Amino acid sequence: MECARKCLRVLQSNHHIVTRRIAMTSANRAKEAVEQLKESNPYYSKYADKIAKMQQTSAEEFLDRVERVVNPIKDGQSQARSYSELLNPKRKLSKDEGELPHKKLSDIMKLELLEDKNAEEISKIWLEYHKTKDVLAATLTKAQYETLTSRAKEHPIFLLPLPRSEGFEFIMLQFAANTVHFTPLLAYQVHHENAPECLTLVHYTEVEDNGIVLMRGEYDSKVLTAQEAQCLANELQMFYYKTDESKLKLLETFTKRPDEFKHMDLIKEVENIQLG
Repeated sequence: MECARKCLRVLQSNHHIVTRRIAMTSANRAKEAVEQLKESNPYYSKYADKIAKMQQTSAEEFLDRVERVVNPIKDGQSQARSYSELLNPKRKLSKDEGELPHKKLSDIMKLELLEDKNAEEISKIWLEYHKTKDVLAATLTKAQYETLTSRAKEHPIFLLPLPRSEGFEFIMLQFAANTVHFTPLLAYQVHHENAPECLTLVHYTEVEDNGIVLMRGEYDSKVLTAQEAQCLANELQMFYYKTDESKLKLLETFTKRPDEFKHMDLIKEVENIQLG
């Protein structure tokens, strides 16, 4: 929850949305908030239909969600729900459900195919298995996965800039169990607990004893192309698998000193990656 609060403070300082508190109707105030979203984010048009529908059908709810971004802490209490709750926003977790469960490799593949195989053979089978599917597929070494999980514990939430023809669109990521969830930042700002995911990366550890971890990524083709989904996976790798002082510094700043975090520093880092 503390990480969620810090992240929302970043959203507040870097994507500031102001709703004037004067004697206006809810519909008018919602309209004003939408106009400010248009001005502050070039990707408003992508989600315009959904935003307009909520604005017209439930102006009070729309304004409440904007308010949660502008003022994440109210009367000493957090107004924001944990980002992991976006997965099942309408279902209440039972007392026995401590956290989201690991996704199992057996749910998507027959484990017999990998029996008595070494890491190289498993990698080949995994990539061949997904060659004709509209998903991302890759393998990590055990050491890479250990580095990933270690950094994920310290930095469970982060932003990645996705290159677009109009510039960059910020994508928010959140680690939960063996999964990484990605959602467009604008969608999170507007829809909050109902924000749609655009990419989900799952890391399967069932063959970790062989020195290999399997990764599979499913993406929403209405939001991302295969190349854009792969770009986000590559950026995740740059920040969470590899050792680079400038990237580690950005992770530290975002998590521990969010008021000092600058989006342009993040963009410069990715531009360096693309040129390298």
